[in-house]
Amino acid sequence: MMDIYRETKGIIHKLDEIEPHVWIHMVAPTEEELQKVSKRTGLDLDFLKAALDEEERSRLEVDEGQALILINIPIMRSKLVYVTLPLGIIIGQDYIVTVCIENIHLIQELLQRSKVHTGKKNRLLLQILYQTAIIYIDNIRRLNMQTRELEDHLRKSMENEEMFGLMEIQKSLVYLLTALRANQILMEKLLRSYFRPVYDKKEDQLPIKLYAEDEDLLEDALTENKQALSMAEVYSNILSGTLDAFASIISNNLNIVMKFLAAITIILAIPGLVGTFYGMNVLLPLQNNHHAFSFILLISGIAVSIAAFIFHKKNML
Repeated sequence: MMDIYRETKGIIHKLDEIEPHVWIHMVAPTEEELQKVSKRTGLDLDFLKAALDEEERSRLEVDEGQALILINIPIMRSKLVYVTLPLGIIIGQDYIVTVCIENIHLIQELLQRSKVHTGKKNRLLLQILYQTAIIYIDNIRRLNMQTRELEDHLRKSMENEEMFGLMEIQKSLVYLLTALRANQILMEKLLRSYFRPVYDKKEDQLPIKLYAEDEDLLEDALTENKQALSMAEVYSNILSGTLDAFASIISNNLNIVMKFLAAITIILAIPGLVGTFYGMNVLLPLQNNHHAFSFILLISGIAVSIAAFIFHKKNML
């Protein structure tokens, strides 16, 4: 699928054909679509295909006046499961192209919340980076809320389902944290080595320039990404500690149950032990007494009471 956007007087229009100064967004493109875009825009075909590999990490390549910026964006699979996918941003002299293997909410949110200028490639790139960081923050907050709900349930039930849920959240946080670190390195590299004032005429840098009005947007993107990174690290550490604590609690509860069962087993064995003596074919006290059975029950009861008292004192009952 391929969508072509062009901004005219602050309004975004969808076009049917590729023109200069448009934004082309491709979702799981076919080979025919990739060839068409590469031919019409002059962009490197390998750059266009880079984001189609799910395992691609954030990176930056510059070649012959073209730039490939790969960032990782979060995708929600379920309430507890988040993964990241690469989003390729290819910038040429007259075009900017974004490529992803799945349809993502980032693009629609960007079109709805931001004033997109398809002719200003640098600003559009910064808007994508900023909106990506915002989505990370929202997703991390959702995961934190789910963690609190599962913790409340665990305090009451200690069911395996809640533990598995926390493990899924921990896995999701690892994915998000890894992607955020890679994105942060990429953004810092862009700021340090490629973005520049308009009067700087270095030829080996990106085919975009940083204008004064874009500096605040760049700082906001960096700040939001750092905030998302910090939140993910804090929540991940807290969740790891929580899982360890609950694992210790479960182990301690198991020990308590085992001690209780051991005490009950010993107590219940006492009457059987007394009865075993009187099952022997030898002379025994009270064997000719009509109240022998009552005496045996009394002795067993006293022994059981003493044993129960001892175990209670040792907090085993």
